Amino acid sequence: MSEELSAADIRILEQLQKDASLSTGELADKVGLSQSPCWRRLQRLKEEGYIKGQVALLNREKLGPGMVIFAVIKMTTLTDEQRAQFIRTIELTPQILECYTIFGEMDIMLKVDAMSMPWYQEFIFNVLLKLPGVVDVQSTVTLKEMKYTTALPLRGGKAL
Repeated sequence: MSEELSAADIRILEQLQKDASLSTGELADKVGLSQSPCWRRLQRLKEEGYIKGQVALLNREKLGPGMVIFAVIKMTTLTDEQRAQFIRTIELTPQILECYTIFGEMDIMLKVDAMSMPWYQEFIFNVLLKLPGVVDVQSTVTLKEMKYTTALPLRGGKAL
């Protein structure tokens, strides 16, 4: 975390992670600032890229049946063009919620929103295995979400 963030900046970011729909006045009250300085800090945090965007978090259970599956992929060496095509496909596939490069025997980890196991099987064959350089796909199906947050820890602290 940057040294440029003040305690007031951190309080603003913490409150926005809880509820980004707060008006500037409500946010100012919660962080102990008057409205104008709060607005200026908020604008600076946006301009400097600390705030990437503001979104509504949807309730997965309310939207119908589905499952979260983590797929890890083994890759071959890709050309620059193949790598760009791989990334483009990942970015354009809405069922792929997150994508990470990883260390170890496998190279890529995906978080996939799957409608059903038969759907996911088709997804493996029709999407994942057709990506450039994919050699192997291993999947872990989740049973129950025990914790979900998008909030980043801003104050450090010791682990339990």
